[in-house]
Amino acid sequence: MDDSGRHATLHGMPFAALLFDFDGLILDTETSEFETVSESFADHGLELSRDEWVSIIGTADHPHWTEMLETALGRPLTNWEEVLETRRARHHARISQESIRPGVVELATAARDAGVKVAVASSSPLDWVLGHLTGHGIDHLFPTQATRDDVGPARTKPQPDLFLLAAERLGVDPRDCVVLEDSEPGVTAANAAGCTTVGVPAGMTAHLEFAHADLVVPSLDHVDLAGLAALVASQGAS
Repeated sequence: MDDSGRHATLHGMPFAALLFDFDGLILDTETSEFETVSESFADHGLELSRDEWVSIIGTADHPHWTEMLETALGRPLTNWEEVLETRRARHHARISQESIRPGVVELATAARDAGVKVAVASSSPLDWVLGHLTGHGIDHLFPTQATRDDVGPARTKPQPDLFLLAAERLGVDPRDCVVLEDSEPGVTAANAAGCTTVGVPAGMTAHLEFAHADLVVPSLDHVDLAGLAALVASQGAS
């Protein structure tokens, strides 16, 4: 592919698109998920390992938490539907109190206004992602989505498929995309897709180093388009 025009994007920006993760990056659904699953384990006299849970954040190709509970119990659940519904109610009640994470709306709005394309690339299902975006009134900022429903659980992060698909739907080269991620598997996937990567460890992943990201920030209110442009330009010059 001819690279001569790759960095001559709209308004002089050296990148064409921002690709946002959803869970933990736009909305902190992950802390609630861990806490409520932990409560389900505790209901059965068990403790859920935080480290084990963090290791699957950002992915979809792993056992369902009820299977993890059954493994820990050493037997099938006799009241599976009741356990599932109790946890779901707790989870949704807590998520309803969550706000969009700092800097998300500002960065997505600035990108839109600058002619930089925006998409969500998530290992979660579309109805989950779009339901929350719509519920918070910000779906207009993320008109393009690539989700688990598009690629299947086995091809979610850390595989690159979601980011490749998002770039394709936006009509841009993946190498001209900046990915914003709160999980290490997500950064791995974005690296594999050829994107510039920004790690945003927070909530469940706040203690992780994200050494394989091109940039690490504590939240998106520490990021603006000028800073991302400088990051991409430095990557191209190296």
